[in-house]
This record gives sequence, structure tokens and C-alpha cells, in this order.
Amino acid sequence: MSEFKEISTEELKKNPFQMIGKEWMLIAAAKAGKANAMTASWGGVGVMWNKPVAYIAIRQTRYTKEFVDNGEKLSLNFFGEAFRKELAYFGKTSGRDEDKIAKTGMKVRIDDGAPIFEDAETVFVCKKLFASTYAPENFIDKSILDKFYNGDSMHTLYIVEIEKMLTK
Repeated sequence: MSEFKEISTEELKKNPFQMIGKEWMLIAAAKAGKANAMTASWGGVGVMWNKPVAYIAIRQTRYTKEFVDNGEKLSLNFFGEAFRKELAYFGKTSGRDEDKIAKTGMKVRIDDGAPIFEDAETVFVCKKLFASTYAPENFIDKSILDKFYNGDSMHTLYIVEIEKMLTK
């Protein structure tokens, strides 16, 4: 049985800049009964359309994007420092090549259409609201294109409603 308890978004005590930018997160989604996840350190939280939201960016070539695009729900899973090695592995290995979840021994369950990692400290269960692919002509600061893209595929920006926040 899970140790998670549901809290309101206002009860989150952790700093989202630390959670996303420093500790990283696993973006997870399900397709055809299978879960897949990727490590991410870009994103944010806030309020949009009078809803608590998170925003994430996924490069078009990532296998996890197929899972995110397939369904309506996804999860953002945040872990303690003890899982740094596993998060690094999720970031450098494609789910196209092997079952990353099985390989790391992490436990995952599907909750309301979204994969929940049992070892996470905090989980946002989210519903997709918006998606748009970055276009080079929309960048005001063109140095970002050279630094982060330089001929590589663009990201798709997702704005997702935080429907449920779970913590231990």
C-alpha cells in the first residue's frame, strides 16, 4: 500500500525551482497498458486559466513524448537524492531500447490513467490542457537556438493541470 497522502497545491512546502531544476523529475505517461518515463530538469508551476498548472517541455524525438501524446493524463514524479543514479539512467537511456522501469527496479502503478512511481517523494497527477511545438521564428532571444537546438529537434511545450498532488 502506498504511503502517499493527497495535499492541496497550496500545501506544497518544497521549492519548485529546487524540485525541477536541481533534483529533477520523471515525466511519466502510459500507452497500451505500459508506462514510460524520462528525466527532465526544465519546467515550472503556476496558475493558468484559473487552474493550478505545471508546464513541461519534451523534445520531439523523445520516446516518452509518444506516451504523453497518446493519453490525457501524465505524472510528474519527484525523488530524493538517493535516486540520482536512477534518474540519470532514465535521462540517458531510451525506452525504445529497453524497459527502463524494470531495469532500475523502480515500482510504478497506474492511478487515474497516470503512472505513479512508488519511490517518489512527491507526485503531480496532471491532465493535459495545451501543447505547442516551439518554432525558431518565435524565439526573441536567438542565442537560445544556437545554445540548445543548433539543428536538433525542437521541444513541445505542454501546459498541464495539476489535478492531484501526492506527497509522503
